[in-house]
Amino acid sequence: MQRIRIRYAKRGPLRFTSHRDFARAFERAVRRAGVPIAFSQGFTPHPKISYASAAPTGVASEAEYLEIGLQATADPAVVRASLDEALSPGLDVLDAVEARAGTSLPDRIDASSWRIELSGVEPETLEKAVAAFTAAEEVLVERLTKQGRRTFDTRNAVAAISVISESAAPSEVTGVPCAILDLVVRQVTPSVRPDDVLAGLRVVADLEPPVPARATRLAQGTLTAQGAIVDPLEADRDGIPIGER
Repeated sequence: MQRIRIRYAKRGPLRFTSHRDFARAFERAVRRAGVPIAFSQGFTPHPKISYASAAPTGVASEAEYLEIGLQATADPAVVRASLDEALSPGLDVLDAVEARAGTSLPDRIDASSWRIELSGVEPETLEKAVAAFTAAEEVLVERLTKQGRRTFDTRNAVAAISVISESAAPSEVTGVPCAILDLVVRQVTPSVRPDDVLAGLRVVADLEPPVPARATRLAQGTLTAQGAIVDPLEADRDGIPIGER
């Protein structure tokens, strides 16, 4: 069975697509595109599609990943183009590569990079909140999970946090200031999401944006010692393990 790994984006209004809705849309796109998908064995066969670290509903992303198994060999570039055409605009298939044997896609994802736009917040206000967050040894927040209400440390999960300088100018359209947060979060258990980090900023600095923040995941992958995030598809493309580069 050939395995193909895919990077896709959720853009515009389709950022509100839930993971379950996207999964249904993707299965329909597979059928429309004529992709020779493989199926599991058993009484109720399912298409061999596996997802890695899906973004929360309402969050835009340029770096979502999944893997499909095929029952016949296909050109990854053709599969990418066919699936992209079959999906609605805003659910865009950006890349596809053949998976190297004996490797795992989730094992190559241990961090995410985010851009968070805070409309109505002055950059100087956000910088002070970030400084307080960075100086803290731990920042505890609560969230209701499937296992009940849990308290966890958001500070430990954040590998890098800063205010982007371009946010110094207000919106040209509205004249309202918009501070922009650049954030790198490690993949931990329980997972720490952008809204958890914003809750942490509220804890340490009483930061309360007047309107909901707009978050976009820019990248997922392996966090290097230099702070860069390596696309998990690159090792499949060039055949060089990340640790040997």
